[in-house]
Amino acid sequence: MTRPPAPAIEGRMQAFILDRYGRQVALRLGEIATPQVRDDEVLVEVHAAAVNLLDAKVRNGEFKPILPYRPPFVLGHDLAGVVVQVGARVSQFKPGDEVYARPADHHIGTFAERIAVPAPDLALKPKTLTMAEAASLPLVGLTAWQALVERGQLRRGQQVFIQAGSGGVGTIAIQLAKHLGATVATTTSTANLDLVRGLGADVVIDYTQEDFAAKLRGYDLVLHSQDARTLARSWRVLRPGGRLVSISGPPDPAFADELGAPWYLKRFMQLASFRTRRTAKRLGTEFSFLFMKASGAQLQALAELVDAGAIRPVVDKVFPFASTNEAIRYVETGRAKGKIVITMR
Repeated sequence: MTRPPAPAIEGRMQAFILDRYGRQVALRLGEIATPQVRDDEVLVEVHAAAVNLLDAKVRNGEFKPILPYRPPFVLGHDLAGVVVQVGARVSQFKPGDEVYARPADHHIGTFAERIAVPAPDLALKPKTLTMAEAASLPLVGLTAWQALVERGQLRRGQQVFIQAGSGGVGTIAIQLAKHLGATVATTTSTANLDLVRGLGADVVIDYTQEDFAAKLRGYDLVLHSQDARTLARSWRVLRPGGRLVSISGPPDPAFADELGAPWYLKRFMQLASFRTRRTAKRLGTEFSFLFMKASGAQLQALAELVDAGAIRPVVDKVFPFASTNEAIRYVETGRAKGKIVITMR
């Protein structure tokens, strides 16, 4: 039954605001109005928020063609917190619930004290995690799930090559792939060899010393997250009929269709991915570009795996809310092992 509309929560809150696009532009800490809750939304008091390289790229303006946010706006794509208020059509959550989410595109803004999140994007927080640990999981967990389960269709007994195993996506993808029963190969630096082995990687390649393309053959799936040069070498890893799922480009026509992109953007993506798609076809393999989508249902499945001990988040550093700009700068160095998180309290 639909309840009466939730009364507006008055007041102001602190948030980190992007006033203009640009590289190295600092977010401004300021006060904005507490968001009003629509009928299908949940107002969450944010206790922790993860910082992603995506935040820096949005700030830089790299995603303006597909995510045309208009400054000023609040950045932030991951959260864990407590439900404060629910909309009239929301029945699965109630005030006091501990939740986590990666809000859908155009609903971001987790670098703030509160945020209104569409209910379908939200899930109950894993019981065994702290708020900081839970906040580290949504974006990378959903990316790993959608790459390995949805697109990759990874099954028990198959072999998967996961690039950058010590990164945010890599640390979760290794554990998910092992849970699915796959043999996992990954790349990392010398300093992180023990970390990725501890997560379950079967074949670990130190990219400072070895070439993965000379060592791996006959794999069923590649999760590509690196540059174009690495992509070109990754085809050698796959067996005929194998799949390569890329989270770093190039975007393909199927992605343009998902976006409902205008004709000129579709044409750009068609041209940008032409050589990659041609290579995949010539080798008898499949290529797809993945841009993660919000999903509370998948987050709930991930929470169950976490509470069962199959997946554990890897958190490198935790910064206070006031140091959000410093946390973004640290993410941009590329040195993080796992995730970077900011905490509000």
